[in-house]
Amino acid sequence: MSEIDYVGPLTERQAGKLPDHLGLEWLEARQGFIRGRFLAAEHHMAPNGFLHAASVIALADSACGYGCAISLPEGASGFTTVELKSNFLGTARVGEGVKTEARLVHGGRSSQVWDAVVTNEASGKTMALFRCTQMVLYPK
Repeated sequence: MSEIDYVGPLTERQAGKLPDHLGLEWLEARQGFIRGRFLAAEHHMAPNGFLHAASVIALADSACGYGCAISLPEGASGFTTVELKSNFLGTARVGEGVKTEARLVHGGRSSQVWDAVVTNEASGKTMALFRCTQMVLYPK
């Protein structure tokens, strides 16, 4: 039995949306785990020449959101993010890869908590630690 291919549908779903405009790529996706990246370009940068914090948040939050979407409990119709937090520890420059791995920490009937670690591919150093909570939605 082969695993479900989530990478293709997630990539197609983001076409024309913010994750697509930022060049987010998904490398692996399964229930409870997702791995993705982007190559830092000028449009990811802040005016000071360093990676804009919002670019890091977009990668981590998209990973956690996509992970939540493919890990919803039976009967759920969707989710909404109710809280997110990030600690920034490093940065990246234009031309460097930025990657993330996100993991489901808590998968309940009414909420999910996800952690993501964002890493600079060139140095291997952790750039950010990210956590978010999603409220699971059900049809009325």
